[in-house]
Amino acid sequence: MFFSTKQPINKGWSSDKKYCVTDAKGVRYLLRVSDISQYDAKLAEFQVMQQLCSLGIPMCQPVDFGICDEGVYSLQSWIVGQDAEQVIAECSSDQQYDYGFEAGRILRKIHSIPAPATQQDWATFFNRKMDRKIEQYGKCPIKYPNGQLLIDYINANRHLLQNRPQTYQHGDYHIGNMMIGDDGKLYIIDFNRSDYGDPWEEFNRIVWCAQKSPLFASGLVNGYFDNAVPLEFWKLLALYISSNTLSSVYWAIPFGQEEVDVMLNQAKQVFAWYENMNRVVPTWYTGAKK
Repeated sequence: MFFSTKQPINKGWSSDKKYCVTDAKGVRYLLRVSDISQYDAKLAEFQVMQQLCSLGIPMCQPVDFGICDEGVYSLQSWIVGQDAEQVIAECSSDQQYDYGFEAGRILRKIHSIPAPATQQDWATFFNRKMDRKIEQYGKCPIKYPNGQLLIDYINANRHLLQNRPQTYQHGDYHIGNMMIGDDGKLYIIDFNRSDYGDPWEEFNRIVWCAQKSPLFASGLVNGYFDNAVPLEFWKLLALYISSNTLSSVYWAIPFGQEEVDVMLNQAKQVFAWYENMNRVVPTWYTGAKK
């Protein structure tokens, strides 16, 4: 396909090169280019995107996939709109909650794709992951004032991982990977970190939503569970957020002090929301909409 314009997109954490391209008819597309060594992974990602589109997920539509001079490419439809995290504060309280509720309903649909039967037992996999995080945190030169509380919560709640189901996951599901289209609808973007695991673990990024809008975050949970949120979910969410928070500070160090400060501030909020891990339902949760 010939493109009359090609503008780089310099945002996000993906190693993909991203471009806004325009064809001869003036139609815009999102072009993602990856190293050729990622061919198999990117093909699988493109095929799952096709499957998600067939489920009616509002997202960039997969258009084309193949090999180019720069590596392997995927061409996707362009969403005309704004980043949800940039405009959510301008929405009314009802709109913030309703967008979150819709995000929850969409996520439940995403999780309708089952994991392969060959997937490793979840408890075995995630316990090893948490063990590595605890070990790495122990070696980290930067510590949280209350960091041991996260480790204590993890160790006291490992049993919650037993017999958890596994499904397809978006891999980075939070308001930073959503857009509000000019049509007023919510769209989900950036499926490049997708994987398989406990569907409830997908909520581990909800801290980013709660920081931007507690109403959006509350709607997200309620939409997913159709206003019937089980207590077991909150206990597991606290476990997953404890695990994520523990690793975020040493993850941030290579990216510089600014990113370290972001994670230290987020950890401070996590401890406040969970009252130093003495509660399982975070204080940002507003309950069901009256």
